[in-house]
Amino acid sequence: MAADVLLLGCGRLGSAILEGWLLTGSLAPDRMLIATPSSKPAAEAARACGARVTASPDGIAGMSAVVLAVKPGLWRQALAPWLPALAPDAVVLSVMAGVAGADIAAAVAARPVARLMPTTAVAQGQGVAALWSDGPAAEAAARTLFGALADLVPLADETLFHAATAVSGCAPAFIHALVEALAEAGTAEGLEPDAAERLARGALRSAAAGAATGASLAELIDRVASPGGATRAGLDALRHGGLDLLATATVAAAMRRSRELG
Repeated sequence: MAADVLLLGCGRLGSAILEGWLLTGSLAPDRMLIATPSSKPAAEAARACGARVTASPDGIAGMSAVVLAVKPGLWRQALAPWLPALAPDAVVLSVMAGVAGADIAAAVAARPVARLMPTTAVAQGQGVAALWSDGPAAEAAARTLFGALADLVPLADETLFHAATAVSGCAPAFIHALVEALAEAGTAEGLEPDAAERLARGALRSAAAGAATGASLAELIDRVASPGGATRAGLDALRHGGLDLLATATVAAAMRRSRELG
């Protein structure tokens, strides 16, 4: 068969990766084999473009890479039936939170392993992903398959993955929660709910546009917050209200859960 990259799992993150491949053209559909036990819109879109979608490894062999995008608690039983389908030198790429590279390597007969923690914006080719690998072969494969989808941030030590997961992999939800809270505060001050949400969402887009310039976060804040102005007053309220402590507690809680998942 033509397909040689196995995507094992097509849940939220697996679907986002698949959408990113289709959008960017960084992986041709005829190289994709999507393993999913149930129909998923992203998988069906890939099938329409020439990818193979299946729930069974029967008759499949020689896969050169596998992306593990299954739930961390189920990865061993999900992967086991597919192990005979992997080439002896196949690269194993994990996007699972909390599962150590050494555990994966032991389960796949010491094949090269890389771990990534992408955000779901890989679907738009605008993600960010922490990257750790156990060698150059795994790193090269990770950059080939994910380089067009995300800004890849290398980690020197795999133990830093828990912090990276909290700061980037989980953080879009934290940021959306803050934007939601701002919209609700605007509604409490008299804005119509739709207007408050549109304004808050627009502010998020504006912040993202600023971040895309590459300016430091401190500079981006100073561009908006004039001394003595309304923005500075709001920032002071955030700081005095415990923003730094809240961020620390949020990251610590996400890191604890990331360790538990492993």
